[in-house]
Amino acid sequence: MEEERCGFTAYHAQAPYPAVQAMGRNQRYAEAMLGNIGSANSEMSAVGLYFYDHLVTAEIPEVSEVFHKVSMVEMRHLEIFGTLARQLGADPRLWCRQGGRYTWWTPGFLHYSQKLGPLLQVAIRDEQATVRKYQEQCRWIGDQNVVENLQRIIQDERVHLEIFHCLMESYGGIETKRRP
Repeated sequence: MEEERCGFTAYHAQAPYPAVQAMGRNQRYAEAMLGNIGSANSEMSAVGLYFYDHLVTAEIPEVSEVFHKVSMVEMRHLEIFGTLARQLGADPRLWCRQGGRYTWWTPGFLHYSQKLGPLLQVAIRDEQATVRKYQEQCRWIGDQNVVENLQRIIQDERVHLEIFHCLMESYGGIETKRRP
C-alpha cells in the first residue's frame, strides 16, 4: 500500500486537539472563522475537492484511500471552525464575508482534474495556501484558544502536504482512467 511506500500511517498530526472554546464574542474573529469554513480557500473546499479526488482516483486504490482519509480530517477542521464561529457570534453557514456582504460557498470554487499530476499539484497548492492563511490569522487574532486551534490545524495541514508530496513523487506521472 502507498502508506508503507511513503512511510506514513496517520493522516493528521499526533498532538491532541485543544478544547474548542472561544473567550467570547468577536465579530472580526468570527468572520475569519467563516472564511475558514466557506470561502474559496476553506475546509469545505478541501472536503469537496478531496471527495471528488477520491472518486476519480478509484483505479489507484492507494491514492483514492489517501484522499478519503484526508477529507475526514478536513471535516474535523470544518467542525472546529464552525463551532468557533458560532461561539464568536456568527451563524456558521457555508459562507464568508467579502466586500461587506456574505457570499455563499459554491462547488465552483473547486479545481476539478482527472489527471493525477495536476490533481496533486492543486492539492499541494491549496494546502500551502491554507497554512499561510492560518499562520496569518494566528498573527492578529487575540483569542488564545482560537490561535491554539489554528496552530493545531496547521500541523495537520503540514502532514497533508507531506503526504501529497510523497504521492506526487510516487504517482505524479500516472494518469487516472476517465469513466463516463
